[in-house]
Amino acid sequence: MSSPSTLENNPSPEMSGAGHEAGTEGHSHEGHEGHQPHEHGPVLNPECTRELVVEAPAEEVSKAFRRVTANYRKYARIPGFRPGKVPETVIRRKFANEIRKEVIDALLGERFNKAVQELGVRPVGQPQVTELKVEEGAPLVAKAVFEFLPEFSIEGYQSVKVEKPQAEVTEEEFKREIEQLRESRATIEPVEEERALEDGDWAQIRYKGEVQGDAEAAPVSGEDSLVEVGGKDTVEAFSAVLRGAGVGQELKAEVVYPADYGEPKLAGKTVAYELEVKGIKKRTVPELDDDFAREIGDYANYAELESKVREHLAGRKRRAVENETKERLFAALAERFPFPVPESLVQDQVDARLERGLRALAAQGMRAEQMRKMDFTRLRAAQRDAAIAEVKTGILLDRIAREEKLEVGEEELDRELQMLALQAREPFDTLKVRLTQDGGLARIREQLRREKTANLLYQRLPG
Repeated sequence: MSSPSTLENNPSPEMSGAGHEAGTEGHSHEGHEGHQPHEHGPVLNPECTRELVVEAPAEEVSKAFRRVTANYRKYARIPGFRPGKVPETVIRRKFANEIRKEVIDALLGERFNKAVQELGVRPVGQPQVTELKVEEGAPLVAKAVFEFLPEFSIEGYQSVKVEKPQAEVTEEEFKREIEQLRESRATIEPVEEERALEDGDWAQIRYKGEVQGDAEAAPVSGEDSLVEVGGKDTVEAFSAVLRGAGVGQELKAEVVYPADYGEPKLAGKTVAYELEVKGIKKRTVPELDDDFAREIGDYANYAELESKVREHLAGRKRRAVENETKERLFAALAERFPFPVPESLVQDQVDARLERGLRALAAQGMRAEQMRKMDFTRLRAAQRDAAIAEVKTGILLDRIAREEKLEVGEEELDRELQMLALQAREPFDTLKVRLTQDGGLARIREQLRREKTANLLYQRLPG
């Protein structure tokens, strides 16, 4: 049941939020400075919602008030009174709200859990209290709504199949990868011979440009800029005037930039340039030989490098094919076995996706003030479909794991925790205690079981 403060502060569905229980990825609710990614609406899916009425007789309510009040009287420290000697009227007046909340917690928690068990459903999230009446000497009456995990049939799940593509690396893929390695080690060096610029050369230029038709626009200029003649990223007007020019030559070019040009201050503008060719440089890629292999890494020769590149490519493609195939399988299972999804789980999964995205942006250098300007309503809406799919996948995998009687052993769990401890640079025992206390251990076990289930389904696919 909710804590007393939750019950007291959430008297209606419009004022309470959905909590985290099962079926979603574990994540932190602390958020990032400067934004509020978790401020989602307290909506519930009516197809997964039940209402409960919980009652406690007046005698038990009065007994709870007396017990809690006596406890406060025993330990309260109030100036002017000796410990344990504060008049009960003073205690009741000073701690009225706290006493009321403790009474609610004592009377409702166990009763709510028992009532849910009698319904035979698995609740998710926090219940939302819609009505609460509690006064000393009168019966306690509380109404609450909560979401639950739906029951549905997965009969025949073993027959759901998708195509399982081959993951062999083609020669074309290998050549593309090795060429990228060559390009990463390319050098640009001066051309010593006296000759004119040609396609493929890099012109070292000094330039100054005046934006036409805009007297207030600042000139554009550059010193020792490199421009690839005929390059895919070079404006053709530049290539046209540079092609055939020599070192020391002064040129003029008028460039009409398209409206969708990557640099906003030039997009859609016409600029008259004056430029001078200061040098010619040539881009050189290394030969695919033993020297190249040793430059790339600790390889004895090119043959060893080629073998490692093929091995790396094979592993990467195998993982990509496996992940894509699993996603198609999950989608096929969700289509075959439709069921309603608790909205609280969807919102929690949206939170998790936003957390990952915001952490990535923060790692890339985005500042808090930039995050504050983000439209989180739009961002949440954009994440919704993917979040629903992920929640459905989690629920389906949990159901199939139960059917297959799959569990995660302590050795498997400890192996995962060892890896997490190394990544976090935290002692294994300390990490395990912390995760046990905050519920993280259960989420990790749940995730490992889902991965085991997904792997089993993938291995059963033909091909």
